[in-house]
Amino acid sequence: MGRYLAIDHGVKRVGLALSDPMKIIAKPLKTITYKKSSDLFNELIKVINQEEVESIILGFPKGMKGQETMQTKIVLSFYEELKTKVEIPIVLQDERLSSLSAKKSLVQQNIKTGHNKSLIDETAAAIFLQHYLDINRR
Repeated sequence: MGRYLAIDHGVKRVGLALSDPMKIIAKPLKTITYKKSSDLFNELIKVINQEEVESIILGFPKGMKGQETMQTKIVLSFYEELKTKVEIPIVLQDERLSSLSAKKSLVQQNIKTGHNKSLIDETAAAIFLQHYLDINRR
């Protein structure tokens, strides 16, 4: 029984979250900091194999009114390249406000977020993965 991997793609960091094998609960996994895309893809493939990932849920950033932004274009380019590197389904999931929600959640838990952007990224991935799991419950 495989898991879902959520990817919150950023220019310098990529937050990852995983579902449990029953696909009920999402939890933050880790954040990958990278300089070269080849390093990022190598690390993602390692995670996909180690965690027996059967599907990727890729955060799809849009503006608040649903319009494309510069980050939307960056993620679409990443999506196209990722499709050539993995043989599992990739689903684009609206991620609007996930980073803001992640930051608020961490602050409520008394976790300092100023220098811990990585924690925000992986928590944001868990938030939009949980939303995906909730709306697609079998």
